[in-house]
Amino acid sequence: MSTIKIRPLTAEEFAPFGELLAPRAQATRMINAGRCERHHALAEVERSGGEAIISIFRSEPVSLPYDCTLLERHPLGSQAFMPLDARPWLSIVAPDDAGRPGAPIAFLVPAGVGVNLRAGVWHGVLTPLDHAADFLVVDREGEGINLEEVVIDPVTVTA
Repeated sequence: MSTIKIRPLTAEEFAPFGELLAPRAQATRMINAGRCERHHALAEVERSGGEAIISIFRSEPVSLPYDCTLLERHPLGSQAFMPLDARPWLSIVAPDDAGRPGAPIAFLVPAGVGVNLRAGVWHGVLTPLDHAADFLVVDREGEGINLEEVVIDPVTVTA
């Protein structure tokens, strides 16, 4: 069994896997008669055929140390996760290694921040910390096989 430490989340370190969903330092433009900041096009919904859908996922919590044993990917579309509460959570991702997951990386996602995983990115299941949580999810629905799951040797995630 291997052990990995949680990393702080930065746009640069997460870039190989996708984009962060958080307001920019400055809004793209003001809308609604100047009452609303628009932080435009934070990420792109990728999809090969099918359509983009919006769902809510309700996930049971995990506690640290956490043993990650399942990774998945969606080859036909991106998948965005935006928490609906104000608590930090984990995003576990892994590079592709000849069609299989490489070494997992765990990021601590700050409260109020989401991620958009690119199509084909290996990732762990939803991992809210210590409290069940709801997530707004934007992903692809349609024909074709868009879910690959791989059981891995346990990787213990620690703070």
